[in-house]
Amino acid sequence: MPSRRTTRTRRREPITPDTRLRVALYTRRSTDDEHQPYTIEAQTDRLTAYVTSQPGWQIVARFTDDASGATINRPGLTAALDAARNGEYDLLLVYRLDRFSRRIRDLATLMDDLEDVGVHFRSATEPFDTASAAGRLFVQMLGAFAEFEREVIIDRVIAGMERKAGNGEWTHGPRPYGYLIDSVTHRLLPHPEEQHVVRSIFTTYARTRMGTRAIADQLNAQGVRTKHGKPFSGHTINAMLSNRLYLGETFFRDVVTTGAHEPLIDPGTFEECQQILTARGKPGSSRASSNSGYCLTGLITCPECGNKYIGASATGKLRRYRYYTCFSRIRYGRAGCQAPRIDADLLDPAAAEALVDFYARTDLITAAVANENRLRAQDAAQHTAELDSLTGRAAATQAAIDRYLTAFENGTLDETTCGRRVTDLTTQLHQLNQRRAELTEAAVLPEAPDPVEIERIHRHLTDILSSGTLGQRKAVMETHIAEIQFDGDRLIPVYRIPVDAFRARGQVVGRTGLEPVTDRL
Repeated sequence: MPSRRTTRTRRREPITPDTRLRVALYTRRSTDDEHQPYTIEAQTDRLTAYVTSQPGWQIVARFTDDASGATINRPGLTAALDAARNGEYDLLLVYRLDRFSRRIRDLATLMDDLEDVGVHFRSATEPFDTASAAGRLFVQMLGAFAEFEREVIIDRVIAGMERKAGNGEWTHGPRPYGYLIDSVTHRLLPHPEEQHVVRSIFTTYARTRMGTRAIADQLNAQGVRTKHGKPFSGHTINAMLSNRLYLGETFFRDVVTTGAHEPLIDPGTFEECQQILTARGKPGSSRASSNSGYCLTGLITCPECGNKYIGASATGKLRRYRYYTCFSRIRYGRAGCQAPRIDADLLDPAAAEALVDFYARTDLITAAVANENRLRAQDAAQHTAELDSLTGRAAATQAAIDRYLTAFENGTLDETTCGRRVTDLTTQLHQLNQRRAELTEAAVLPEAPDPVEIERIHRHLTDILSSGTLGQRKAVMETHIAEIQFDGDRLIPVYRIPVDAFRARGQVVGRTGLEPVTDRL
């Protein structure tokens, strides 16, 4: 908002036919082109003609803005007020009052500013004279009508946007990454190249737990760029991961339409990403404390309140004590959470030793794979029946699409009806095929990792955890330990086993126990 400076008040002389005036022109183009026929050029031409018709008037300054009239924080208007305070002109002329302001409160403020420095104000198309009380009243009335008109326009635009969203049309301006906008139906269509990048972002985040900044760095290293040709950032990736338009939804305010366009991400993957985003966004998550000197920060879930354990320390008489403590207990004390603290100097080496020992036990890894195979075998009959059903439904859907296209080619069906119906059927077919792929993949039973590979991992873990840097040890822990669970006074690490066949549906996990290392002080 333009600042109001303390300025010596100048007396404003009345305007007569013989008065010689220095005139400043102010023009503004509304940001709403559809409802604003007054261009900058048209306003300038008419104002110039108006000044020329007045004897003794001379244009000495021109100010313009390309901004909304809902605010007075505009560069051109600020410059015009500064020039008025400096005594550079005698009259500020606008084409219409609503070019000056569309809010009655702002209009009153601006009129007071001009009056304080002895500057007249006029509109070239509206007859009023602010030198009289009646003229000032008329200006206030015109301002009230301008504000009313603006509110009507806003209501009309909002109603139109809600109507478009309800019809499944895109309402958010420029196209989102991964989609194109159909110029006829105004619906989103998958971008030939970008759609694959979107799917890769979601699956990488969900399956590998790679962070948003790491994903951005990976894309940039591959030469992939945003739709504006700029490098990806962690913020951009984070915004994409939480955007439900990739599920096929359009939305505006409270209006949400599902199945509006072809989804790029299946609901299961999207929900998995939301769970990771929520977990990493919680206070005390691993992201919040990722630079600390505690290798297991964020991997331990509090059995009392569900928050994550983070690193903390206390200084005693003899030395500094390191703990893993529930975030609620750190922030609010024992009143916030009664969960025990864990001695970090005991837990970190114990967890490292247990991890190395786990990869020395090929029998545990084999057992974990066998258990997963047993669980999949239990679901095999149900999956087979569902797969047969999906195959039949997919064939029927494809046949329906072919019939609509044939009718359109024969001229018995109009383009709009055919396009919308084919789009809906294509979306259904895509969803059916995705589910078929999931079930087909689930039917493939994984094999245990190669013992040679397990031995290589064992040697690597031994080297890093015994002589690596703090950052290297922490990275290894986060990569191979999925979580650490409480079991009474025992802590149970849950490990990720590198079986490629499982990475599309989750991790094969193995468990082992740690001795009690909790501190219940």
